[in-house]
Amino acid sequence: MLELRPNCECCDRDLPPESRDAMICTFECTYCVECATGALNGICPNCSGELVRRPVRPAAALARHPASAKRVLKAEGCPPKAA
Repeated sequence: MLELRPNCECCDRDLPPESRDAMICTFECTYCVECATGALNGICPNCSGELVRRPVRPAAALARHPASAKRVLKAEGCPPKAA
């Protein structure tokens, strides 16, 4: 089951479980769409995997299986976008 992490690892933007602006890799590293498509060019900096839109868990399922509250943040933030 996906953790549904609550924030972007680069910029710390809030990404609630219903957000359609969350992008994840296969290891669930989580980024906002701006960081994922901008600075990261669609590639996870941790595993080099593809970043895709995180699915939204239906409200009824979210009540039974809540999203994670643990925030993960890269101390160095996102790398600058390659020119």
